[in-house]
Amino acid sequence: MQDVEESLGEKNTFPKLLLHHANVNARSPAYRQKNLGIWQTINWSEAAEKVKNIALGLLSIGLVRGDKVAIIGQNTSALYLSFTAIQAIGAIPVPLYPDNTADEMSFILKQADVRAAICQDQEQVDKVESLKDQIASIEFVIHEELRGMRHYNKSYLHSIEALEKIGIGYKKDDPNTFRRIASQGGENDLAIIIYTPGTTGDPKGVMLTYRALQESARLISESDKIGLEENILAYLPLAWIGDHLISYAQHHVMGYTINCPESPDTLLSDLKDIGPSYFMAPPRIFERLLTQVNVRIESTSSVVKSLYNYFMSVAHRVGGKILDEQAVGIFDRFAYALGNIIIYGPIKNNLGFNHIKVAYTGGAPIGKEVFSFYRSIGVNLKQMYAQTESSAYTCLHRTGDVKLDTVGPAAPGVEIKINNNGEIFYQSPGNFVGYYNDDKATKKALDKDGWLRSGDAGSLAEDGHLRILDRCADVGKVNNGALFAPQSIENRLKFSPYIQEAIAVGDGREFVTAVINIDSVAIGNLLEKLGISFSGYSDLSQQSKVYDLIREYIEALNKQLSEDIKTSSLQIKRFSILHKQLDPIDGDLTQTGKLRRKVLTKRLKKIIDALYTDKEEVQIDLAKNAGNTEKKTNKTTLRICNVSVTQNNEQGNS
Repeated sequence: MQDVEESLGEKNTFPKLLLHHANVNARSPAYRQKNLGIWQTINWSEAAEKVKNIALGLLSIGLVRGDKVAIIGQNTSALYLSFTAIQAIGAIPVPLYPDNTADEMSFILKQADVRAAICQDQEQVDKVESLKDQIASIEFVIHEELRGMRHYNKSYLHSIEALEKIGIGYKKDDPNTFRRIASQGGENDLAIIIYTPGTTGDPKGVMLTYRALQESARLISESDKIGLEENILAYLPLAWIGDHLISYAQHHVMGYTINCPESPDTLLSDLKDIGPSYFMAPPRIFERLLTQVNVRIESTSSVVKSLYNYFMSVAHRVGGKILDEQAVGIFDRFAYALGNIIIYGPIKNNLGFNHIKVAYTGGAPIGKEVFSFYRSIGVNLKQMYAQTESSAYTCLHRTGDVKLDTVGPAAPGVEIKINNNGEIFYQSPGNFVGYYNDDKATKKALDKDGWLRSGDAGSLAEDGHLRILDRCADVGKVNNGALFAPQSIENRLKFSPYIQEAIAVGDGREFVTAVINIDSVAIGNLLEKLGISFSGYSDLSQQSKVYDLIREYIEALNKQLSEDIKTSSLQIKRFSILHKQLDPIDGDLTQTGKLRRKVLTKRLKKIIDALYTDKEEVQIDLAKNAGNTEKKTNKTTLRICNVSVTQNNEQGNS
C-alpha cells in the first residue's frame, strides 16, 4: 500500500486520499452502516478494496474518463464508496434526490448527459428505466440492493455486488490498473456536478473541482478543530452540498467516521445511538427537533413545566455566555449547572446531542429563537452561509463570536462585498468553475475577476458579520413603502410549536398576510388532551381552536413587530390555514425544505387573493391546489381569520 500511495503523488483527489487513509489508518472505521438493527463497520483498508473493485467493474462495462454517472438513493456506505469509485476512473458523479419523481429526474439526467445511473433500490431503478427510451445517453443502470431485482435480466442492468466480482477478476489480470487510473486525476479536475434545488427556475449543474472541495473542507476543519476522531451521522440528501461537504469531502480530508442510518424512519433513534460529535442540518431539522421538545414539555405536569420555564429563562440569559466561556456570576453559573442536570442534559441526551463538539446549520436562514434555544442549552450550534456554488464555504461563525442574527463573518480566505442594490458578492476558495452546459448562466453568476453573484440580499455589519435578508428576487415593499422580506416574517412565525411552515405575502399589497401550514403532531396532541376530535389533517387544520391558537401567536408576534418602526408596518392582518402539508413530493418545497415561492404563490393564488378581501372563507379545488392536472371536482373550504395589530406610537399605525 505504501508503494501505491507514493506512486500517486500529492493527495489532491478523493481516491488518492482514500488510499492514503487505507495506508496510515487502515483499521480505523471509515463507515458504519446500520442493517437490521446492527451497526456494521468498514475500515479504511476495506473501503479502499471495495472502491478498487467497483471502479474496475465500472471500467469493465465500458465507462471511461469524463462520463457522467448519476447516484440516486439514501445515505448508504455503498453509495458513498461509489462516488470514489466513479472519481477513480475519471468519471464524474451527479447525485440526485431520491424523492424526485421520474419527470423531475428527467431534466437533470438529460442536461448532465448522464451515461450511467447507480441506484440504491428497485424504486430508483424503475424511475430511471422509465426514462431510458427518452434519454439516449443512458447506457447502464446499476443497483445496490438485490431485493426485488431477481427478474430484471436486461443486459444493461448490473448490481454493485456483480461489479465488485468483475473488478476482482480485472485486478488479477492487471494489478496495476487501479493505481494507473487513480494517479491521473489532479486538483483542478472536475470532482462532481451538484444541481441546485431550482427554487427560482430549472436546476443548474454546479461544477466543483477537487481543489475547491478539499480546500473548503480543510479550512472548516481548522476553524473548529475538526479531527480524525469525529463521529458523524450521514443522513442528509446526497445531492445537497451540505452533505457532500461534511460526509464526503471533509470525511476524506480528515479521515473521520461516517455512520449511515438504516432508513430515514430510524433517523432519531440512530442519532441517539451514535451521539455524533459533529453535526449539520438545515434549519428545518432543528425546528422539527425543537417542536418535539415543546410537545413533550406540554404533555408533562405543571411542576415539570414550571421547572422547564424557570431553567430555560436562566439558559437564555447566560447559556450562550457560558458556551463562549465569558464571565458569568456565581449564582447564575450554579443555576445553569443545576439546570443542566435537570433540564438541558436530558434534552440533549434525548436528541442525541450530548457529545456535540460543533453543529452547523445552513442552506436557509434559521430563526433567532430556534438558534438561541440550542446555544442556550449548551449545543455549540453555528450558522454557515452554504451555497452550492461556493462548496458551502462562504461565511462561518467563529468560536466566541456567534451572533443570533448573522451567518458570521467571511470565512478564512473569503472576500465579501455588497453592491448598490444590496446583493451579496463573494470570492471563495470553494467557488465553482461554472454551470454544466449553461455558459449564459455562468457568465451571469461569475465575473471575470472571480466574484460570484449570490442572488441573496444582505448587509455587512461594522464587525464584518453578514446578515442575510432574503433572496433578491423575493425582497419587495408593502405599499406604504416598508421593506418586505418574507423569509424574516416566516422564520418568526415558525418559532411557534404549532406552525410548521408559513408563506408570508405583502409585496405590492396594502398589508401583510400569511398562509399557515400547521404542525399536525403538536396541535393534534393538544386537541386530544382537550377532548376535541378530528378525522384527519384537513379536518384538524380547520378547527376553531386551531385558528384561535394561531391567531393568538400572530397577535403576540405583531406586538413584537410593532416595537420597531422598521417592522411595525409588517404586522400580519389576516391569515388562513392550508388544508394539506407542504411537501417536496408535490413541488411545494425543495428537498432541503426551502419554499418554492413562485410555485406556491401561483398555486395558492385564490387563497392569497381572498386574504385581501373581506371574505371569511375561500373555496378551493383540491386537485388544482395539489399541483396536479387531474380533473376532479373535490373542493374544500378554508377559513380566513382577522388578526389584531398593535399601534406603534412613533408611527401612529394600527
